[in-house]
Amino acid sequence: MKLVAVQASREVVIDAPPEVILEALADVGSVPSWSPVHKRAEVIDSYPDGRPHHVKVTIRVVGIVDTEVLEYHWGPDWLVWDANKTLQQHAQHVEYTLQRETEDMTRVRFEITLEPSAPLPEFLVKRARKKVLYAATEGLRRRVMAAIGSDRPG
Repeated sequence: MKLVAVQASREVVIDAPPEVILEALADVGSVPSWSPVHKRAEVIDSYPDGRPHHVKVTIRVVGIVDTEVLEYHWGPDWLVWDANKTLQQHAQHVEYTLQRETEDMTRVRFEITLEPSAPLPEFLVKRARKKVLYAATEGLRRRVMAAIGSDRPG
């Protein structure tokens, strides 16, 4: 088997403004509650504005467990992170890009490029891709909607 980078992307529209979605992404400690691939997530250090800079995560996808240190970079409508080499991967690059559709609706694009450290069978790559894309988009949508629901007077 040839060693190739795995790329995947997915878009989702979330009924919330970009700031609320970025807040949810910055709440690293809650990630395992909405992303089934994340078993642990903790902020190592933060930027002066309080947003995470370095984050340590333990993930489990299709039976593969890995601990990664991610370096986050933030913009007004995007989040990018890169992971250094681990036992399971040479590198990882993730981008969340947010585009405001209306006042309370945002298109979120999630893109990931992963360079595995060993060749993986295609069926495992497909299963992993599906799980990661679902967690990164639908999981995020559920997290944001739950936060909005708890903020609304009722």
